[in-house]
Amino acid sequence: MSLRTRLLTAALAAAVVPSLSAAQPAISDAALASEIEKRTAAITDKVTAWRHDIHQHPELGYQEKRTAALVAAHLKSLGIEVQENVGGIPGVVGILKGGKPGPTVALRADMDALPVTELVDVPFKSTVRTVYNGVETGVMHACGHDMHTAMLMGTAEVLAGLRAKLPGTVKFLFQPAEEVPPRGGAQPMIEAGVMNGVDGVFGLHVGPGPSGAMSYRGGSISASADTWKMIIRGKQGHGAFPSAAVDPIVVSAEIVSALQTIVSRSLDLTAGPAVVTVGAIHGGLRENIIPDSVWMIGTIRTFDPKSRQIVAERMKTLAQNIAEAHGAKAEVDVVLGYGSTINNTGMVTKFAPTLKKVGTPAGVFENKAGTMAGEDFSRFADKAPGFFFNLSVTPANVDLFNVASNHSPLFQGDDKALPVGVRAMSTLAVEFLVSGGVPRVP
Repeated sequence: MSLRTRLLTAALAAAVVPSLSAAQPAISDAALASEIEKRTAAITDKVTAWRHDIHQHPELGYQEKRTAALVAAHLKSLGIEVQENVGGIPGVVGILKGGKPGPTVALRADMDALPVTELVDVPFKSTVRTVYNGVETGVMHACGHDMHTAMLMGTAEVLAGLRAKLPGTVKFLFQPAEEVPPRGGAQPMIEAGVMNGVDGVFGLHVGPGPSGAMSYRGGSISASADTWKMIIRGKQGHGAFPSAAVDPIVVSAEIVSALQTIVSRSLDLTAGPAVVTVGAIHGGLRENIIPDSVWMIGTIRTFDPKSRQIVAERMKTLAQNIAEAHGAKAEVDVVLGYGSTINNTGMVTKFAPTLKKVGTPAGVFENKAGTMAGEDFSRFADKAPGFFFNLSVTPANVDLFNVASNHSPLFQGDDKALPVGVRAMSTLAVEFLVSGGVPRVP
């Protein structure tokens, strides 16, 4: 899931507008805010070390056993109640009960990496290899989840030191498999009850932009993310005699082109943008054999529910009719995945000023539009009022106009942004508890 648009938007002045009044108080207890600042500074080196360790030992979705063990051990060392293997996957939940009664707030971080071979030359570069979809590849934290995990581990340490002053409960949700739709890691954890009793949930995502800048948006902040698979079945034969065969490669090429007309010719784009992407295509074994089949996989991104339905229907119609016209057959399977992440209006109105308070000179901005990336944070936000925001992490020596996006083998995250994320998540949690939560409004 690429997040380049989401956070590069926050980097460019033409695409965002400054927000929030500096006169608005962001936290009810100034002493707690000061203590968060000091405690974050004291553990910044530890957070950086965790991030480097997790980055150097990436694990794909549902395989995050080492990462989960690291997280669980740290939470236990803080005296936090820990639940492991939550949802039958390597999910970890930490429960911190404050010294006073109050609401319950959840903070979420995802832990999985991607099948990407890292090309960034850093001392903690990943050299892990695996086989994915039959292809040998590297494994890399190309989406920044190593930073997410390290920052929430740091947040847990900050808040554990404040537990006696906290009026309520904090749940730390360390989630596997965000990159593995349609179920991902959020759904099994929710089914295991992690959102029971939660009054509000916060999450963040890193991506390109000036290091330390933060951005947010009320309403839809990410697109729905659906997956599809297509098999084109033809008739195998000799490459020298195509008339005696039915070439699924030629049919597939025509289908790929036709799929691009769905967005431009079948959707009302005033209802929201949409994307249809072919992510992989495979067919054939050698140069003089027409294969019997070709398979393709890809993703669909939409904001509008009607558009989501139209894309799935048009994909099947186009593929099957084009295949039939050539004497082939097309099997199309569209699987609905993550829904659009919707930031709760009450949460944004009440807690966006917190980001301004903890922000850096890089600034805090309100995005005019959401991103085509998908997120299973949407499922947590379906269960309790949610607030998902963005943290820019591009190192100062990287050109923002040529920066690599998330999911690129050249994606980079600046360690200097880590304490910003820790302060933001810690302060959001404290303000939520101190202020008594947020009304349940859309």
